[in-house]
Amino acid sequence: MLTPDAIAELRGRRYNGTVVHLRRANPDLMILRVRPDFPIPAHKPGQYCSLGLGFWEPRAEGCQVETLTPEEQAKLVRRAYSISCSISEGPGRLVEYGAEFLEFYIVLVRENADGRVPALTPRLFALKGGDRINIGDKISGMYTLDPVQSDDTVLFLGTGTGEAPHNYMLWELLRRGHSGRILTATCVRYARDLGYLATHRRLAEEYPNYTYLPLTTREPGVTKKAYIQDLITDGELEHHLGEPLEPARAHVYLCGNPKMIGVPHRDRATGGVTYPQPAGVIELLEARGFKADVSAAKFKGNVHFEEYW
Repeated sequence: MLTPDAIAELRGRRYNGTVVHLRRANPDLMILRVRPDFPIPAHKPGQYCSLGLGFWEPRAEGCQVETLTPEEQAKLVRRAYSISCSISEGPGRLVEYGAEFLEFYIVLVRENADGRVPALTPRLFALKGGDRINIGDKISGMYTLDPVQSDDTVLFLGTGTGEAPHNYMLWELLRRGHSGRILTATCVRYARDLGYLATHRRLAEEYPNYTYLPLTTREPGVTKKAYIQDLITDGELEHHLGEPLEPARAHVYLCGNPKMIGVPHRDRATGGVTYPQPAGVIELLEARGFKADVSAAKFKGNVHFEEYW
């Protein structure tokens, strides 16, 4: 067991950021803001950086039991998180964002079915305002708004905390006066898991070109009980969008559950494509003429994706 002095020395040496804001949307879901000790690097909405805490830090209660060796107790655990954004400070006011802090949208993993003990999120959920943390000094990622023109239709389709990069990209589109249609659909189990619900509803009232669709899979009657794939196959996505979903004028962003996204296997030798089953969004959209990004071929299409685990 590390002594208090040893822990203080490790914190002073390994941590380079301060928790400046923490809001629990529910006991297992939080919005976290961190102010780095260094100037925030230039970056683009949709990108990610790492957060880290030492194994010596306390963990939230009710999580899978963890047993550490003496060597592990002095190590740091880190994970990459997409940067999120609260978008709006109130009616008619977008947040001033990106200079003082970075925001993250994090779900507590209490246990893993495969037996691996969650290391980081139980510690993140034990944080308080003013606590110190490790934050990466590099921000990277290819999941950005680079291909989007000012009058394009943009759809952000996500599950759970996969909404995070979409919030930051939505903020950027609204900030620069995007004239095309914008739609966000976020699918969760229960309405309590929609951490930015009130913000999105207010934005949908303020911006005529913005539509928000909250979806739940286990709670009928509060929000629409459906999966994102259902919205595409039954035509409801286009109904809410108010126009046909056409490859020539739309970009679709997918982030979250890999089963929702459905990244295909592309055989570079034969050109063959095999889609996972049941069908994910990429298969449904490519059947309608869309083309997903192919990183191996450095091909940029109009369906962009970021798998969240």
